[in-house]
Amino acid sequence: MAGLAAIFALALIAPAAAEDVKAGDLVITQAWTRATPNGAKIGGGYLTIENKGTTPDRLVSGTADVAGKVEVHEMSMDNGVMKMRALDKGLAIEPGKTVKLAPGGYHLMMFDLKNPLKQGDKVPVTLEFEKAGKVSVSLDVQPVGAQAPGGDHSGHGDHSGHMDMKKM
Repeated sequence: MAGLAAIFALALIAPAAAEDVKAGDLVITQAWTRATPNGAKIGGGYLTIENKGTTPDRLVSGTADVAGKVEVHEMSMDNGVMKMRALDKGLAIEPGKTVKLAPGGYHLMMFDLKNPLKQGDKVPVTLEFEKAGKVSVSLDVQPVGAQAPGGDHSGHGDHSGHMDMKKM
């Protein structure tokens, strides 16, 4: 029983999480994507960008070995109709602000996937910013249908491995 308690404690203090990436005044956190089924040709990328500086920057585009093309997109509702469009001029990251790329809003769109994205893998992506330049990040692949990194909304990592003590 003590061994189980130790494993449980380690799961609490060492959740798997994407590393923070700093690029000039920008800090990129919570970089993730969803697993895709075999044969899927598109995937989404999500992350949070904080501008700690005094000048704006702009996420212009991206590249990934796993995809033929990576674009910055916006999803929005217009009179009850969901619309998605590429942001041809990129996504502004204003000074002192945080921009979240998440399902249902801004996101990276990866086209022409060469392989399925498998849960537990890391997908290297290079983001291109107007001022910060090229920045390498790694997207943690979460389960199909995940709404947030780690499968929860609390920001405390993946708790899916926790034991249900009531069943013991």
